[in-house]
Amino acid sequence: MKNEIRLHDGELNVMELLWSNKELAARDISKIIKEYIGWEKNTTYTVIKRLIDKGAIVREDPGFICKANVTKKKIQETETNILLDKFYGGSLVNFINSYMMNYRMNEEERAALLQLAQRKQS
Repeated sequence: MKNEIRLHDGELNVMELLWSNKELAARDISKIIKEYIGWEKNTTYTVIKRLIDKGAIVREDPGFICKANVTKKKIQETETNILLDKFYGGSLVNFINSYMMNYRMNEEERAALLQLAQRKQS
């Protein structure tokens, strides 16, 4: 897991924009982030640079066009595995048991979970 890309919340804000827009100029990312989060241009550009350094974003010129270089699914898988390892000894069963002890599922959710488990066995 040493080569896995880890992203913090601020970096995820930028990545979410790229995952939903495929590519954006850095200046457009900065404008959108300023409007919704309030970051200044320099902060956004610093985060973009860190994402480039991590390999999460590729930059194309002219126009400093940014594209995601890692899928959202890959980041979700990485973070899920880290969560399971860190808090549940890598056990999905331990996680589900803990979650179900603290969360009231309705009948529809129980049926959906059972259906998922059955489908996974096939």
